[in-house]
Amino acid sequence: MTDKPRHLPVEALEDWTAAACDRLDLDRADVDVALILDLARDVAHGVARPAAPLSAFLAGLAAGRAGGSPAASAAAAAAITELAGDWRPADRP
Repeated sequence: MTDKPRHLPVEALEDWTAAACDRLDLDRADVDVALILDLARDVAHGVARPAAPLSAFLAGLAAGRAGGSPAASAAAAAAITELAGDWRPADRP
């Protein structure tokens, strides 16, 4: 085993997404990859890198509880992105 980090080549992202959707019994057409990547980027830069995957999970959980539609996913992502843009932790002026 190597100590090099594993990175998913950009061209493999679609294959990974399709496989993950298949495994989770999700409709691939309901998954907006750009929306999730943008959400993760905004949270990573506006809050902290470790907050990005947690925020993506929370947005997915909220979207699922709101019916799981693409519109629910977009609304949850927008709410998290807005929060990240306004984020001012207690220890920052």
